[in-house]
Amino acid sequence: MVSRRYLSSLKNKLSSGAWRKSCQPGTDPGPGTQEPEEKRIVQELLETEKAYVARLHLLDQVFFQELLREARSSKAFPEDVVRLIFSNISSIYQFHAQFFLPELQRRLDDWTATPRIGDVIQKLAPFLKMYSEYVKNFERAAELLATWTDKSAPFQEVITRIQSSEASGSLTLQHHMLEPVQRIPRYELLLKEYVQKLPAQAPDQADAQKALNMIFSAAQHSNAAISEMERLQDLWEVYQRLGLEGDIVDPSNTLLREGPVLKISFRRSDPMERYLFLFNNMLLYCIPKVIQVGAQFQVRTRIDVAGMKVRELTDAEFPHSFLVSGKQRTLELQARSQEEMISWMQACQAAIDQIEKRNETFKAAVQGSEGDAQEQELQSEELGLRAPQWVRDKMVTMCMRCREPFNALRRRRHHCRACGFVVCAKCSDYRAELKYDDNRPNRVCFHCYTFLTGNVLPEDREDRRRGILEKGSTTGSEQSLMCSFLQLVGDKWGKSSPRGWCVIPRDDPLVLYVYAAPQDMRAHTSIPLLGYQVTAGTQADPRVFQLQQSGQLYTFKAETEELRDRWVKAMERAASGWSPRGPKDGDLSD
Repeated sequence: MVSRRYLSSLKNKLSSGAWRKSCQPGTDPGPGTQEPEEKRIVQELLETEKAYVARLHLLDQVFFQELLREARSSKAFPEDVVRLIFSNISSIYQFHAQFFLPELQRRLDDWTATPRIGDVIQKLAPFLKMYSEYVKNFERAAELLATWTDKSAPFQEVITRIQSSEASGSLTLQHHMLEPVQRIPRYELLLKEYVQKLPAQAPDQADAQKALNMIFSAAQHSNAAISEMERLQDLWEVYQRLGLEGDIVDPSNTLLREGPVLKISFRRSDPMERYLFLFNNMLLYCIPKVIQVGAQFQVRTRIDVAGMKVRELTDAEFPHSFLVSGKQRTLELQARSQEEMISWMQACQAAIDQIEKRNETFKAAVQGSEGDAQEQELQSEELGLRAPQWVRDKMVTMCMRCREPFNALRRRRHHCRACGFVVCAKCSDYRAELKYDDNRPNRVCFHCYTFLTGNVLPEDREDRRRGILEKGSTTGSEQSLMCSFLQLVGDKWGKSSPRGWCVIPRDDPLVLYVYAAPQDMRAHTSIPLLGYQVTAGTQADPRVFQLQQSGQLYTFKAETEELRDRWVKAMERAASGWSPRGPKDGDLSD
């Protein structure tokens, strides 16, 4: 892997110009050889471009081609892996070797007649799109390189042989692969200095400034790639210290804080040395290993940040102590100082706030699509005044007004522009002016049409009497003892084992209603649970449970064992004839 020290210093070097080999201030180049400042910068650009093209040649014509030949001859690793690692390096090499470097050389040779490079850089700018593909692929390329270096001996032998050659300069392939990522920020630094050194009336002033603006946006992507690589390197080192446990290794995680703490024990009088790793989604409570061979820490508990709480403890015996309470475990911890305790609590709370903010956004989307009708359906006085949140098509299988099922040919989905409901063509065959759309006529459902226009619909549009299955899942979800998606297993449900939205309503606690989607107004199956026998789990899959009575057998599968347990409890209560007494009595819904 790329050296973390190298990565962490890379951005500083790029921004400070420490990588450059220009003359130090005050150095006298000699009598009669004084060049204009802007020309010396162009000369430096040319020299660094030559070195860059040499690195591109090494990447494309040596590393890339040698690995391709080895893949074709030995079949020890796929050619596609090699192509993915090097991305579009061949195109980048050809552009710089055949166009940009020769163009720079010609311009510098003819500097007296044409003292400008802004126009040349502007020609380069459109081709910088090639770098976007390389930078986007860089993270994946680094992962593939690390994986196949460990996985394939022939792959590793080719790379090691080339790295030991004089052309490689004792640098690793990873270092060479960073060159294209670094190159655009270097263009930006040189061009910025070039613009500053140009005389005010120089003919290249306007072109050079325009070229600098074009380079600037491309440089931002390269800097972001370096930052991402540094983050992944830090994360990988943390995972190595933790023993690379499969359930915690996730490249999308972000390490927020780590450090030693003391664990206050209920049994012992003296606190114990422990170590915490706080990520954006979890807190790892670890024990330092006495013999640190491989992993340095053993993970004792993982506490999800979602649902976690943190607060200060007022304990005279253990000052600077705080409580971390999560779904998996509650810990009483002691910091070494008040400042450290505050720092840990702030870091934990920031992670909690971020998770809650994301969950609120998710819940808002789910409520809008899975059953919060009072939130979803605009208040009548707001109809037409602001654009509604549309119910997603996949969340309903039948018209939300007439409750007739949709199909691809005869009954297609439409959206009411006033309330956002998914309705059929017959129920939305009306137009009304909506103020949020500059009073233009829009398609609306008959409910909204009646309210917005005051026109009374014919009697055949009146709500017909509900059938036994017409108990809206929206109401059931809001006022349910238990509701969630369950997989419907067995021939009784069909060969495809579909997923159903299952609800035990609070106002009908002895019946299970199964809907095709959360927003449906009619269940496709209702099962009176009284007298049924509930069987939980099998050795093949513990998430499965069954309802059985007099030859009737229904099989369900929950997403987790915890969800299965809640369903089994709810169904066993219903099967025994239990009914809730209060508004919150017996609520098992999540």
